[in-house]
Amino acid sequence: MIKIITDSCSDIVGNQRKDLIILPITITFGSNEFQDGINLSHQEFYEKLIESDELPVTSQIPPAVFEEAYEATAREGDEAIVITISSKLSGTYQSANIGAENHRGRIFIVDSENASLGERILVEYALRLKDQGLLAGEIVEKLERAKKNIRLIALLDTLEYLKKGGRISKAAAVAGGLLSIKPVIAVQGGEVAVLGKARGSKQGNNLLAEEIARANGVDYDMPFVLAYTGLSDAVIQKYIDDHENLWKGIVERPTPASVGGAIGTHIGPGAIGIAFFAVSNNV
Repeated sequence: MIKIITDSCSDIVGNQRKDLIILPITITFGSNEFQDGINLSHQEFYEKLIESDELPVTSQIPPAVFEEAYEATAREGDEAIVITISSKLSGTYQSANIGAENHRGRIFIVDSENASLGERILVEYALRLKDQGLLAGEIVEKLERAKKNIRLIALLDTLEYLKKGGRISKAAAVAGGLLSIKPVIAVQGGEVAVLGKARGSKQGNNLLAEEIARANGVDYDMPFVLAYTGLSDAVIQKYIDDHENLWKGIVERPTPASVGGAIGTHIGPGAIGIAFFAVSNNV
């Protein structure tokens, strides 16, 4: 059997598959440590985030945790494909490799070059390929090609958490708040990039839709997901209604997912996003 191993940055919740192993990152609020998705749900994370004066700290998964998962896989005589958050955003990919030093040949490690929703749809694609009966090497080859077509685009509600995390200056955050600036971000080349800034939610939603259309179209034969940060999905539900031309008549109404602490720490509540594979003839 082939096991798929990923980190909780992929924001997959309610996992019911025995062949999918999700290793938790650590999220620390003050002196209290939590295991993402184990003893800290997405809802609990945002409740704590909103109440906290300081940003929580997220920690990469250590090599020993990966090694333990590899040893369990080896005991069952299985192979494993590991899909991690972008190596440019976290040291988790490096930890996955260090942990595999004694398990070469049965462990295949893929840098998703993405995060959260983008990482999630690559995991979902890997599971689909596994269910089709492909060998581990064949799956990895397809993942390496397909990940280049992943697009993750998000509209933020506030600049406050980027300011708290030191990503932007306090002055820029204050100016952005006064002007109701809504930045549109994406993951490009494994790193976070700002695609544009809109004034107000309506203009922000339009800019998000424009970026989706600019991405060569959504390949609806591949996994895709829409998601939100925070305690309410009202904003993403409205977005789905307002932009039904993107999906109606092609797929059933999308069910939005939630984004957890790994990314939510840095962008805060109220953000919405979409991850999909752009149309390509090379996958």
